[in-house]
Amino acid sequence: MNKSTTELNEQVKQTRRDIVRMVHDVQSGHPGGSLGCAEFFTVLYQNILRHNSDNFNMSADDEDVFVLSNGHISPVYYSALAHSGYFPVSELKTFRKLNTRLQGHPTTHEGLPGVRIASGSLGQGLSVAAGIAQAKKLDNEDKLVYVLMGDGELQEGQIWEAVMYAAHNKLDNLIATVDVNGRQIDGDTKDIMGFTELKSKFEAFDWNVISMNGNDIEDVQDTLSKAGLLSGNGKPICILMQTEMGNGVDFMMGSHKWHGIPPNDEQLAYALQQNPSTIGDY
Repeated sequence: MNKSTTELNEQVKQTRRDIVRMVHDVQSGHPGGSLGCAEFFTVLYQNILRHNSDNFNMSADDEDVFVLSNGHISPVYYSALAHSGYFPVSELKTFRKLNTRLQGHPTTHEGLPGVRIASGSLGQGLSVAAGIAQAKKLDNEDKLVYVLMGDGELQEGQIWEAVMYAAHNKLDNLIATVDVNGRQIDGDTKDIMGFTELKSKFEAFDWNVISMNGNDIEDVQDTLSKAGLLSGNGKPICILMQTEMGNGVDFMMGSHKWHGIPPNDEQLAYALQQNPSTIGDY
């Protein structure tokens, strides 16, 4: 049963707590983009994806599939998987530690349930997702394939090869979301290699394009639902998701500097104070 807006917002707060605690505990990781995508992951895994955490397998037959392309935001991914029942929430405390399954970038050889694609080398996720989408069409499945990319990641040429491929092959079971937060590790995307008119670019490749406020839980719910309804119409779907890097932790918002910097003890305490939750920490 789908969760209510109140329940989703409560989970978002807990996800933020998980993110800052994981990154703080090992003084390593990427909190900024993870925090910005907390609403997206919460809605996707709680209310949208047709998936089975009790019987995870790599083939994903007759299930929706999610591919995380910008793998450095693994903290939010791991939190979403844990709270969806793929592995114990307590395992989040092993993040980025030696010989554990929760590596800094998601990998597959550790056998972490929920992770089907190793990611971290930017630019590859859309190609993988297009391949999965095509395989599902060949198998006459009606399930969908979702992929998340960062806006800075669009500077990788492989992305645009996959954009062209998906449209040419009419992969209308593919829903690609771009996290448009305007920031990357070296600064604002507009200063590094700025993209303008992303909507017209994807439309020029013959994609259906819709936009959403990725930090508004109701808009995320409504837009992801709309994207699902657009499937099957002959075109892949692109969601341009506007977010704020570091959303929900005020001192992390508005700057690229928290892309990959962990909070200290005082900053952690302040971040947790801003996000009280009744769900319970790991």
